[in-house]
Amino acid sequence: MSEGISLFGIRHHGPGCARSLLAALQALQPECVLIEGPAGCEDLLPHVLDADMQPPVALLSYSVDDPQLAVFHPYALYSPEWQALQWALRNGVAVRFMDVPAALSLEWRAQPSAEPLPEEPDDLDDAGTAAPDPDHAATALQRPADPLDWLAQAAGHADGEAWWNYMVEERGDGQGLFEAIAEAMTAVREHTPAYPGQRAEQEAVREAHMRSALRSASKEFQRVAVVCGAWHVPALQPQALRANTAAADNRLLKGLPRRRTQSTWVPWTYRHLSTGSGYGAGVDAPGWYDHLWRNAGVHGQRAVGWYARVGRLLREHGLDCSSAHLIEATRLADTLAALRGRPAPGLEDIADASRSVICNGDDAPMRLIAEHLLVGDALGQVPASVPVVPLQRDLEAQQKRLRLKPEALEKTLDLDLRKDNDLARSHLLHRLGLLGIDWGRLARTGHSARGTFHEIWQLAWQPHFAVAVVEASRHGQTLVDAAGNHAIGQARRADGLAEVSALVDRVLLADLPHAVQAIAAELEARAATAADPLALLAALPPLANIHRYGNVRQTEGVQVAHLFDSMLERAGVGLLVAVSALDEAHAEHAREVLLAADRAVALRNDAERSGHWRQALQRVALSPASSALLRGVSLRLLFDSGTLDAGVVHAQLQLQLSAGATPLEAAQWLDGFLNRNATVLLHDDAVWQMIDAWVVALDEDALVRVLPLVRRTFSAFEAADRRDLGTRVKQAPGASVATTAAAPDWNRARAERALPMLRELLGVSA
Repeated sequence: MSEGISLFGIRHHGPGCARSLLAALQALQPECVLIEGPAGCEDLLPHVLDADMQPPVALLSYSVDDPQLAVFHPYALYSPEWQALQWALRNGVAVRFMDVPAALSLEWRAQPSAEPLPEEPDDLDDAGTAAPDPDHAATALQRPADPLDWLAQAAGHADGEAWWNYMVEERGDGQGLFEAIAEAMTAVREHTPAYPGQRAEQEAVREAHMRSALRSASKEFQRVAVVCGAWHVPALQPQALRANTAAADNRLLKGLPRRRTQSTWVPWTYRHLSTGSGYGAGVDAPGWYDHLWRNAGVHGQRAVGWYARVGRLLREHGLDCSSAHLIEATRLADTLAALRGRPAPGLEDIADASRSVICNGDDAPMRLIAEHLLVGDALGQVPASVPVVPLQRDLEAQQKRLRLKPEALEKTLDLDLRKDNDLARSHLLHRLGLLGIDWGRLARTGHSARGTFHEIWQLAWQPHFAVAVVEASRHGQTLVDAAGNHAIGQARRADGLAEVSALVDRVLLADLPHAVQAIAAELEARAATAADPLALLAALPPLANIHRYGNVRQTEGVQVAHLFDSMLERAGVGLLVAVSALDEAHAEHAREVLLAADRAVALRNDAERSGHWRQALQRVALSPASSALLRGVSLRLLFDSGTLDAGVVHAQLQLQLSAGATPLEAAQWLDGFLNRNATVLLHDDAVWQMIDAWVVALDEDALVRVLPLVRRTFSAFEAADRRDLGTRVKQAPGASVATTAAAPDWNRARAERALPMLRELLGVSA
């Protein structure tokens, strides 16, 4: 303490720092507490004492004009800043934030040339990563290496993280802790190179703002406590205040650009509080730190309580973990701590004992422990009184009405769309998906007996969805309006028909009738002027899905039927021209379009439309102008549908695989005709014999040229089909696969031993 100012250098989210800080504040009884946080957010601080405020939570600040530009300041229950806020508010002590306002830090982030800022505890950019934070005392100052590693090496620890955990976070209330931290940080800053370029300028502005806030508070109060990242302590000491005058600091702060911002509280998770999430000021094991905080003062029981949780977790996942395992692991952790000169087992001791005794050296259970206990699945909660945008309020009301509580832990949601509540849940999740808020991911694999009445979702709430909700609020104040308006805008900006068609399907699943009409009109207008038949065909599958399944979800799909029919008719008329003279890559793309369109026509299930489609396929199959691959595909589709009889198909086989056809073109036609399905080869002897004769007739040069394409064709078959084809190749011409199966190697003498018993059981005579 000096001149009425007490500096408490802490590590963000450190339980040891938080315990020592509370003891120091209680002893000091300051009149004002300054905390490293975004100045101007003090109006939100009364919510800290609300009974419904449950950490982990974060202060979200975002740009009014560009909500994607946002920054989070997260707090756990054991964060020193959080404990300082609660202590000050409960004791009626003035409390203020002293860092630069969010309006300035967001302006810095908006600058395209700006390097990642060190000052903010967490900044989720478009990729969902976090900017590094030099205030993270155990992992900071990577210029070029962490200077705390030097201290750790001198003390016999592996790295700065382990050293800080042992010296600060895993100890009891620290006596003289903050004086020691200040001394260490002063030495570290003296020997660490400065930040480069623009980053150094921004760091200077931050510390100038902190000093300015400190001077202002010192004029009002006699005893001021400063809670800041340990890195900043040397810049706020009395000698630093004298070296950097108020006039000099004011010059740095004058005329800085700022953005219009808003701030609020949002729920946070331990997973996003960890360094593994990319959060620069994160900690490796937030779940372990939570355990340390909740078990403060019971050092002897620290390992016992932890291993009780480990045992319960492993048993819940079907893994063996007996009481003996837990007892021996506890003993080993105590022994390791004693050997390492520690008063109680730390994270390193407990992890080593767990791996050796409980996991038998296997890392798989350790990964389970790390995910669920060391990191944890905690998700915070904020009170309803916290200011939010109307769209957030609407979402929260629907979540409450539908009993869909946001949770950080991934869970499976099984919906039966015949039930009103499940159908409404499906609509909610589909609407959020349209807004890019992927709270739920629809499972795409597997089929249920309930078929189209069935949806399976994987749910996992992410904190950055709060920013996405704010951003989406510009489209509407309710979820229905925002999702519908956003989808309509996407349709108008879409590049192709297929994208617009897919949007029609999505808005129907989301139950947005006004958007269906607008997007269907957009699709119809584009289809009326579209000249590419393949583009028209590519847009058919979503429309067919709507027509077939729309009423299952209580939506109206009939309104798109006429659009499907008109697009199919126009595509069929120009299809032959569209598939003529295509190179290999474009022909392969056209094949996928034709196959998808054929499935869509079958789903449409209209005899007249199916007839028009097959006529278009027949023109492609029999025209020498069309691509060989597509001629083969079209003929196979016609053959499978029964449109062409076997005689026509065999005639085409003879023509396409005749000696007059070039080997490469014949191989391409064969690739299309087989269509990744060996059924026709296995069960049609005439087809088999013609293909076999074509392969046998190839000379060596021709075989070398077509072999890669033929091999690619056959590699798409199922493994069992390839085995049957191999067996058929070995057999005599004209024989079936079944007749060539090798006769079993019977041991007649052993077989006859069972005959008397069989006769007795069956009641037959010899």
